[in-house]
Order: sequence, then C-alpha cells, then structure tokens
Amino acid sequence: MCNRQSIVLSAFALFLAACPPLAGAASYPTKPVRLIVPFPPGGSNDIVGRMIGAELTNKLGQQVVIDNRAGAGGMIGSEIASKAAPDGYTLLIISVAYAYNPSIFKSRLKFDPAKSFTPVAILGTGPNALTVNPKLAAKSVKELVAMAKAKPGVLNYASAGIGSFQHLGTEMFRIMAGINIVNVPFKGGGPAMADVIAGNTQMCMGSLLQLIPHIQSGRLRPLGVGSKTRTSALPDVPTIAEAGVPGYEANNWWGIMAPAGTPASVVKRVHADVAAILAMPKIQKRFESQGAAAVSMSSAEFGQFIKTETAKWGKVVREAGIKAQ
Repeated sequence: MCNRQSIVLSAFALFLAACPPLAGAASYPTKPVRLIVPFPPGGSNDIVGRMIGAELTNKLGQQVVIDNRAGAGGMIGSEIASKAAPDGYTLLIISVAYAYNPSIFKSRLKFDPAKSFTPVAILGTGPNALTVNPKLAAKSVKELVAMAKAKPGVLNYASAGIGSFQHLGTEMFRIMAGINIVNVPFKGGGPAMADVIAGNTQMCMGSLLQLIPHIQSGRLRPLGVGSKTRTSALPDVPTIAEAGVPGYEANNWWGIMAPAGTPASVVKRVHADVAAILAMPKIQKRFESQGAAAVSMSSAEFGQFIKTETAKWGKVVREAGIKAQ
C-alpha cells in the first residue's frame, strides 16, 4: 500500500513539475510589464505606446512601464527586446521601421526580425503627409513637383535620418513623381520639422500624427496625405495620389511584439486586452483626432501584414539605392 501510495505521489509530483509554464501563463501577469519603445520620447511610437500602455495597465492589473531605448533606427531597443526572457514581461512596440530596417541594415542586425519575435497585435495605422514651409510658393502637390522639375536638386527635404519613415516615404514620392530633391537628415523627426518651420529646408514628409499639431498651428502647410482616402483630421487636404502622384500611398503603423517563445496563452491574453482597448470610443477618437485609425487583426494576420510591408518597403529601398551610413 505504501509503495503504491509512494508511486502515485511521485507521479503527481512529476506532473506538477511539468506544469509551471502553464500555471505561470494562466496567472499572468504577477508583476509589472516592460513595454520597450525603440525610439525617443515624443515620436509617434512613443505617443502610441504610452496611450496603449496606460490602458493596458488597467486591463492587466499590473503597471506597464514604458522603456524608451532609442538608437539605430529602432534596432537597439528591438535587440534588447529580442534577448529578453520570453515570459510576457517584456513587450516591444514596433512600427513601419520594423519592415524596412532589414533591407537597409541587414549586415548590422543582431536579431532576426522574422524569427526573433512573435506578433501580438497591431495597434493602428496613419498616413504620412507632405508639408512645406508656409512661405514656399508651391501651394499644391502639382506646383511643388513643377517647381522641383524646373530646379532639379535645389529643393531640400528634412528627414529624421537615413532609413527613417520620413526618408523612405519621401524617396518613394521622389521616385514616383520623377523629381530630384535632396535629403537633409537630422537626428529625429522633431529637429527635422523644426528646420522646415524655420525655413532652412523646404519640405518634410512624416507621420501625420506627428505633423498635425504644426499643421493646425499654421507653422507647416499640408499639400497632401499618403492615405488611400482623405482623412477626417484634415478633410480639405487631398491625398497625394489624387493631387498629382497617382498610386502613391505611405502609411506608418504600430504594433506589439513579444520575444519568440512567449507562451501562446500570454500572447492570446495580451491580444484580447489590446483588442478591447482599441474598441474603446475614447481610444478610437484619439487616433482619429491625430489623423490615424485603430486597427484590428488577429496575431496571425498581423504577422502576414508585416511580411507584406517588408516586401513593399524593401522594393523602395532597392529602387532608391538607400544604404546604411
């Protein structure tokens, strides 16, 4: 009897020893969650990350701590996240930069974008916008293109640096419009916009979410937006496609990734909470007020979306001859 009882107890002990991963996932989270934003404070990634992080704190019942780890076009923060324990306590905010960085910095990447992370949830998407200094004579996309063609290499555009969304979006515009304009890279979107406002450079294309405060204040003049249709945030501003560059479309987007190997139950929990947050009217209105939109996809659909975006922007990088510096 004793032997049989010992055998049963031993078997039960072995069963319990095999259960911690499941038990841990089921009780997740039991401590604060770190949400890495691989860009500086104040940018679109940071704005979206903090907005979602605040609501996720309420849903998870644990503090979601925003950790800005900027540098190298988002690669430094992404690398840190890729090396974190796959337990759900480190998550990563990504944007469209995640899709084109492999084409630009492939020799420098210390993680595999396709294998180092598990897609959790897309958060939202928002177009870029073509803006100019209000003193520039061009008051439409067609006038700007005509000006650039009349004076090749004279017009300058400010960007947040080589390989930034501002750089890639403008290069795609340059290629499709058939014009010669010069990139003036800065260390961030803020300094780039400030330079256009000061009149040192003539134009800037960046996330509408970042540009809209300056547009509303009159410090920048919008000529077009990169979405398929006009945005409710700027209903009188045409799309770049309808304004003179047919087929042009450039959108930034934001999402959450987890280190590869994170338990499926944890991914499912975070995805469900994010979906509930994105369905909140106040969150949808906040996105809309800044020219963006909350987006809902399954984790698998988000993974496929990333693959499609990677192929699209990889083509732009090749055609524009963009290389890491």
